[in-house]
Amino acid sequence: MTKVKARFALLALLLPFLLHATYILKNDLLKPYTSNLIEKMGNELFEKTGISEYVVASNENFVEKFNLVEYSKKYEVNMSKPYVMLIFAPNAVITNKSGQKGRVALIPSTPDIGKLYNKNSVMDATIDVVAVNDKNSKEDKFNIGIVQGFSELADQIADAKNVKLTTTIPNDTRTMIGYLKILVYIGSLFVLWIFMIRPLIMRIKNGKTK
Repeated sequence: MTKVKARFALLALLLPFLLHATYILKNDLLKPYTSNLIEKMGNELFEKTGISEYVVASNENFVEKFNLVEYSKKYEVNMSKPYVMLIFAPNAVITNKSGQKGRVALIPSTPDIGKLYNKNSVMDATIDVVAVNDKNSKEDKFNIGIVQGFSELADQIADAKNVKLTTTIPNDTRTMIGYLKILVYIGSLFVLWIFMIRPLIMRIKNGKTK
């Protein structure tokens, strides 16, 4: 009887760690190195925020308008709340008419968790690399896209909780977009100065109001 109690006590102590032993719920696409990166980021995020981030990397051929929220519920037994699930399904049909495929979904355990990140920017980080026309194989693009999306999501959740993660990957795409926005802003100010503000100042300086 004492041994039984000891085993139950040990199981109770290990249960939280077992529940967070993996953040990859389905893996049809990820390579071992990619999986390792995701596990490291998931572990750090949970340790610092108490929030779990999971991945479903599926090559299933989901039909048009397939309900990914309902689909996610089949994994609930393997998840610990609060959480966010990232679903990456490159073979999911977007529309039958266009023939386009590839869906990404972010499913939070509660609406409040969903407020900790920007859904559009996380999805952009996930699919941008897949859309690039280069020499990388589709498999490599899928792996890079999933890692970038997972990293971006983890960083945003960490930022919302005022903590810093060390295992995530800098989003070069986000950085480049930030630079472009700054350049566009500066360019707009320059155009405004040349064609509106400067002529107005010159007219006032020369005593002209019209």
